[in-house]
Amino acid sequence: MPSPRSARLIAVVTVMTSLAVSAPHGTAAAALAGTTTAEGSANARTEAAGESARAGVLDKEPTTLTELRREAQKAYKSIEDANRVLVARQKKFGAVEKELATKLQGLQQATAELNKLRKPLSDLASSMYQDPSLDGLSPFFRAGNGTETLRRIADLDHLVAGRNNVLGDAVKLLERQQQLAQEAQELRAASLLQEAQLSAQVTALRKRSTTLVRSLTKALIKLGVKIGDGRAGGCDPTRIGQAEQYPNGLLPKNILCPLPQAGEELRADAAIAFADLNIAYKKRFGAPMCISDSYRNLGEQQSIYYRRPGFAATPGKSNHGLGLAVDLCGGVQSFRSVQFNWLEANSKRYGWIHPDWSYHSPFEPWHWEYDPKLGAQL
Repeated sequence: MPSPRSARLIAVVTVMTSLAVSAPHGTAAAALAGTTTAEGSANARTEAAGESARAGVLDKEPTTLTELRREAQKAYKSIEDANRVLVARQKKFGAVEKELATKLQGLQQATAELNKLRKPLSDLASSMYQDPSLDGLSPFFRAGNGTETLRRIADLDHLVAGRNNVLGDAVKLLERQQQLAQEAQELRAASLLQEAQLSAQVTALRKRSTTLVRSLTKALIKLGVKIGDGRAGGCDPTRIGQAEQYPNGLLPKNILCPLPQAGEELRADAAIAFADLNIAYKKRFGAPMCISDSYRNLGEQQSIYYRRPGFAATPGKSNHGLGLAVDLCGGVQSFRSVQFNWLEANSKRYGWIHPDWSYHSPFEPWHWEYDPKLGAQL
């Protein structure tokens, strides 16, 4: 059985050989570009599946103009929502990544402090092994009085304790780095997977929206709407947000959708709803609705305002100037005619109304308006 002094000698040698142990650097930083982990992938797949379900799958393909318009707008809105989610995720992941970078910086500082703690032991080991005058470990075993022997034993105890502290700190540092590396790897993998899935979802929604708008355009052409070159965009219901950016009476031609009656036009959603309403009207009366006026630019509204005082809205405040109103003829202009009563009873099903003011002040049975809020609920 070795003596206490021999045991301490063995401990000193162990200290010297273990001083080379240190925690690896850069592990977490490298893992930021890592591949998918099982947990990260599972979470990402679950979330993406929920989003796909929220995007909605139609039980049947739309058949009416109103259904086509609604589904095209829904797909377009889903694109905007998905893009917002993507941007929010990127911001969130950026914040997490920043937090991880701060932690990694702290770990680097801890590593530097650990190296400082280890340096005295390392210097002592080097001097003992490299300086021939010290004869190896002889400084600890030279003859001397009891006090000197006790001091040397205390030095050995200090070395052993220092070795244990260094190794303990190194193990903790390594475990912390490995934990952060795993967290960073999972975050990066989940983020990349979610971004790819969201991108695919946006692409699919954009394709569906484009297909629906194309179907709408073809349907309008079949109904006699003259959509020439450069005017198809005006019948795209996903662009009504652009129409809302222009002042009353100053909507450009490429924002307006032609109606079946030559020379008349409205904003896309109003025009599509009118075309759908016109199909039902024609089925009931055997002839399409007669239009005497629709969109008016600012100059036309000013002219009517001065020619018919009291029967036209102030220029810049008329729904005609927004592409949301029509004046009708063919019997509808006669209050309580069969045509008027039918339109009054059925128009709301297509988003069109006869506003309250037009019943009395001023009295305009021919004036009908498209209500975007009502139309959006159809």
